[in-house]
Amino acid sequence: MATIIVPAHNESAVIKRCLDSLINQTGVDTLIVACNGCTDDTADIVRNYYPDIICLDIEKPSKTNAINEAEKKASSFPIFYLDADTTLQANAIRTITQAMDENKQLHLVAPTPVINTSKSSWFVKQYYKIWLQLPYIKAGVIATCSFIVSEEGRKRFSHFPNIINDDRFIHCQFKEHEVSNIKGAEIYIEAPRTLYSLIKIKTRARLGNMQLKMLGLCPEPKVKNYANSMKSLLFSRNFIPAIIYYSIASIIRVRSTLQLRNIDKYKWEKDLSSR
Repeated sequence: MATIIVPAHNESAVIKRCLDSLINQTGVDTLIVACNGCTDDTADIVRNYYPDIICLDIEKPSKTNAINEAEKKASSFPIFYLDADTTLQANAIRTITQAMDENKQLHLVAPTPVINTSKSSWFVKQYYKIWLQLPYIKAGVIATCSFIVSEEGRKRFSHFPNIINDDRFIHCQFKEHEVSNIKGAEIYIEAPRTLYSLIKIKTRARLGNMQLKMLGLCPEPKVKNYANSMKSLLFSRNFIPAIIYYSIASIIRVRSTLQLRNIDKYKWEKDLSSR
């Protein structure tokens, strides 16, 4: 049996869609929504429409703090940590749990991401066309808006620190053979509709990586060595998307470097275009 934790900050527009994909999953022991710093009616929606779900209404707006508080209510492993703006394929919980039971070396896994770009701008679509082909994305877990940790794996660290990029932090606690996406279990993610929204969330992810490095919180840094992949893409039929990807990535690199200088004053950048 599994525990599911859904941290939620002002997610009233999407929380029902997420929870509807979870409430009938097989193999769930406890489902916790950790509302944090909400100024909308996210918590009211959870309490009124899903009385069997544990709803935490935490004053402090912090995803990692919300996860830490929710873990106090966890009753079983593995623990599924899922973003509130995603939906999970039917039977995904059982499929993932069985895969982890069958392969005891897997301690950090995620569903296979399916990113919907049908409502996104042309530039966003070109970015994802390349991004999905990069080795560090294919390697698993990163950028799936989710991760699942085994009981043994959760012993690797004491708590989630106050950081921006929680999935990179968790990824850094494990070796490559302990990490995988699970086939046959999909998570559905809405891509940003606008280029600016894409740049914001990708800047946040890169800034989070830089913060982890600065704080020394990645004991086994994962090197995103994709220079050869980019080179081959630039000299292929995908050269136009590759140029667009590289240009957007350069903007993201500059923005994150500038934001790092004032990271103590950082305000969470969120994609509202896909909601």
